[in-house]
Amino acid sequence: MYSSPSIRTVNVTRYLQPFREGGSLPALAEADDDLKYVLKFRGAGHGVKALVAELLGGEIARALGLKIPELVFANLDEAFGRTEADEEIQDLLQGSRGLNLGLHFLSGAITFDPVVTKVDAKLASQIVWLDAFIINIDRTFKNTNMLMWNKELWLIDHGACLYFHHSWTTWETHAKSPFALIKDHVLLPQASMLEETNTEFKQLLTEEKLRNIVALIPDDWLQWNNMKETPEAIREVYLKFLLIRLSYSETFTKEAQNAREILI
Repeated sequence: MYSSPSIRTVNVTRYLQPFREGGSLPALAEADDDLKYVLKFRGAGHGVKALVAELLGGEIARALGLKIPELVFANLDEAFGRTEADEEIQDLLQGSRGLNLGLHFLSGAITFDPVVTKVDAKLASQIVWLDAFIINIDRTFKNTNMLMWNKELWLIDHGACLYFHHSWTTWETHAKSPFALIKDHVLLPQASMLEETNTEFKQLLTEEKLRNIVALIPDDWLQWNNMKETPEAIREVYLKFLLIRLSYSETFTKEAQNAREILI
C-alpha cells in the first residue's frame, strides 16, 4: 500500500568509483549508514534541476507501484574530495558540496537487455505510460535505464525527464502536449495495454499524492539563477504541470498507441 513519501538523509563517507557513462559522472559511494549508493551530483550537467527530475520521476514511479531503488538525500561535506587525484572528479565533488541525491546501489544487478528478457504487456504498458507522463526521453534501446535484480525489473535514472524546467516559461504548453519521442521507447512494442493503464494510473495519481511528492524537493535545490520565484512558487508550478498533464493523459496515451501501431 502506498504511503506518504519520505526521504532519508545520509552523509557520504567514502567515494568508491565513478560511473563514466554519459556526461554527468555519477559515482558509487558509501554513506554513514554503511550502505552504498549511486550518487547524482548537483555540480554535474544540468545541476540541481536534474536532481529534481530524478526525485520526482522516481517517486512518481514508486507511487504507481513500479520498482525503484530507494532515493536518499546525500550530504557532501566541504572537505570531501580534496584527496581525489582526478582533477575532473575533484572539481565535480567540490562543486557538489551540500545536498545531492543517492540511489541505493543494487549489488549484482545487470542492465536490462530487451533481447534477453521479455517484459509482459501490463508492465511494459505501465512503464511506457510513466515515461510519457513525465516526458522521459531516456529509456531507449540505446540506453534502457532499467536493471534486472533478483529476477525483477527496476527503473533507474530519471534525471532527463521533466525537461520543460530548463526553459520554464513554456511549462504549460509541455503539460498539454503529446510526447513524440515515445516512439523510441524500448518497451513500446510490448505495451499493448496502454488504455487500461491510463485508466488505472489516473486514479492512482491523486492530487494529494502528487503534492506530497513535489513537497519533497528541498529548498536548496530551488535557488535558481535569474529566478525571482520562491521555492514554494516553483514547487507549485511543478504540481500544476503534473496535474494538467494528468488531465491530458489521453493525449500522450494516444500518441504512444499510434507510435506503437506504426512500429509493429
